[in-house]
Amino acid sequence: MPVDILAQKAYNREEKYRKETAMNTQNDVRVTIRVDKNLKERAEILFDRLGMNMSTALNVFLRKAVDEEAIPFAVSAAKSTGFGAGLSSGDITRAFSAAVQDDISGKQRNGYPVARYDAVGKRAYLESADGAREYVNE
Repeated sequence: MPVDILAQKAYNREEKYRKETAMNTQNDVRVTIRVDKNLKERAEILFDRLGMNMSTALNVFLRKAVDEEAIPFAVSAAKSTGFGAGLSSGDITRAFSAAVQDDISGKQRNGYPVARYDAVGKRAYLESADGAREYVNE
């Protein structure tokens, strides 16, 4: 699809949203919900970092749900037991880094070369167990 058609569609959507928003100020209603105090405080901190307040964030969620005619993320009653279940992204990163380092150490112990990258020289090389380097494409 040509770029100008995409741009026009985006503009039309934005215009429609502006008109709906202008009209909706008269139709705004107050919604009261119960939320855990700690969760609310953490959410407000996050939304503040994103440049919005709680009301705007909830409106974003509601618009997305209505547009998709679904909850805009997976909802499941089953507990995840797959890789990373219950772990933070930091925990997963640390576990991955440790596994990579363990694999490298095992290869070096068995005398296999390990692929590395020289960030200063911007070149890839193989490092032997004795520390010798053989640069690629030399």
